[in-house]
Amino acid sequence: MPGDQRPRREVVTGVPRTGRRAPGYAPARSEITEQTALGATYVRSLMRSQLRTALHTVGTLALLVGTLPLLFALPAAFHGSAPSPQLFVWAVLGFGVHPVMWLTARWYVRRAERNERDFLRLLEGR
Repeated sequence: MPGDQRPRREVVTGVPRTGRRAPGYAPARSEITEQTALGATYVRSLMRSQLRTALHTVGTLALLVGTLPLLFALPAAFHGSAPSPQLFVWAVLGFGVHPVMWLTARWYVRRAERNERDFLRLLEGR
């Protein structure tokens, strides 16, 4: 049929869109560098996760230290059977509180570093 014209096919031979970016291009990093609204959101999310970790740690330590007066009142309740109230206080502080504080501090540092690693992975686009 002479009046039947098919549309002409075009072949595009360019570089694929995913290949146009420079190696190591990270969209999140450029958003932060350019101080866009999305970049501010990324930074706020890191700050929020670090704040959540800090508040959890402070809450744990406040609970630990806040209950110490109640614990130190126990020898007074059992005045006759306790060997020495001062020995009890030193034992609680030395063998109970300090190891728990050390473990809590260690947990906090590991958690904060993990938050930062996760944030860097987000920035690098991994």
